Amino acid sequence: HNGKRRKVSHSTNESDGTGESAAAKIDISTFTDSNGAAATYSAIDMIEYSVWGFNYVTVEWNHTAPDEIAVLKGSGIIDWSTAGGNVDPKSTGGTGDVQFTTDGGAYGAGYDITIHWRPKAA
Repeated sequence: HNGKRRKVSHSTNESDGTGESAAAKIDISTFTDSNGAAATYSAIDMIEYSVWGFNYVTVEWNHTAPDEIAVLKGSGIIDWSTAGGNVDPKSTGGTGDVQFTTDGGAYGAGYDITIHWRPKAA
């Protein structure tokens, strides 16, 4: 979904046994906020997920020291929408892109992750 104010990004993975490390899933620089300004950060409203065969999947904002959004295990929904979203703290360095890192996956491990989010401009 690519609405003017809200976005939905869906990612799936079936592992070949190598896993992912800081794999960019949302490139914030390719979006604009609701006023048409270039996005520089984001607010995550909700994550729906199913993770199997991995110990967990870490979702982070890309900064010099990545800022954790969530650690996903099993299946579930994390909803920050009533609190205004989980907002990127805009730490030093990096891009603010949303990235995934998997842990402990073997061949056939996988995930299905849907992120409901809003692009924001400084």
